[in-house]
Amino acid sequence: MYFPAQSPDFRKLLDGLRGQPVAVLGHMRPDGDCIGSQVALTRVLRVAGVEAVAVNQDPVPRLLAEFVGDTPWKRAADYAPTPGTVAVCVDCADLARIGPRLSELFPKPFLAVDHHVSNLGFAEHNFVLSDTSATAEVLAGFFFDENWPMDAVTAQALYLGIATDTGQFRFPSTSPQVFRICGQLITCGADPGAAAHQLYERESLGKTRLLQVFLHSMRLEFNGRVCIGTLRESDFATAGASREDTEGLVDYARAIEGVEVGVLLEERNNVAKGSLRAKDPHLALHRLAQRFGGGGHACAAGFNVNESLAQFTPRFMAALGEHLVAVGRP
Repeated sequence: MYFPAQSPDFRKLLDGLRGQPVAVLGHMRPDGDCIGSQVALTRVLRVAGVEAVAVNQDPVPRLLAEFVGDTPWKRAADYAPTPGTVAVCVDCADLARIGPRLSELFPKPFLAVDHHVSNLGFAEHNFVLSDTSATAEVLAGFFFDENWPMDAVTAQALYLGIATDTGQFRFPSTSPQVFRICGQLITCGADPGAAAHQLYERESLGKTRLLQVFLHSMRLEFNGRVCIGTLRESDFATAGASREDTEGLVDYARAIEGVEVGVLLEERNNVAKGSLRAKDPHLALHRLAQRFGGGGHACAAGFNVNESLAQFTPRFMAALGEHLVAVGRP
């Protein structure tokens, strides 16, 4: 078994949901792990006879829409829960991450499944396995441990979550267990080649132009150990890019030789958004993100601050310097 201490309890909780409507919730601006986890859990519940639907504040990103398949999916603005609906959250570090409307509808979710180290447990029942690579890895392990039925769409969704959150199996969280689980997913119908094509070979021209802007903005700080790039509000219109086209850009900053931390700071309607990536988990970027109301993982974290980029950048640079000293990397 992958998770012998947790899988039986998870099974009991899901079995108890039969006969109740269930909303499977994910975080705002959903990424591959969020989409994959929502799709997989919704589908497994429905096969088990549970009336489940996936709900998210934001639309499914263009490159991830193929992975949803025929899974029931609702935008929060169009969703009206029936009386007695039970909320299950996946890949959310805290309640605020599901967005204001869903947080109001479900102030105390019944169940949360996550892998973020910053998750302190906000649901009635919490399965937070912070030493795993992805929420999709957690769910896949639970499903395999308890022999839940899994079709090809479910397997592909779980593979999506693991592949994206491990950076195509490049990040330190890529363990032997990750490969064992992915091997089982492939036997259930997951197609790595099709997933890679969908994710990485269908980029828009607007994203390519936005990448040019981001690369041009990059600068080295802290003796070359930090690379920071910025995107301003006007850059999106100039490039013909959408907000989801920022996905993956920060990895270009981290990939430079000698750089330990890559940073993307972007401006959206007078809100500064930060994406942080590190090569070494000892840098504990989730702690830096928490200073600004965010969170995440040791090597990947983010936050949003209600300030303009011009106002926020000096404050961020000071906090970053203090954080590097605190983790022993001044």
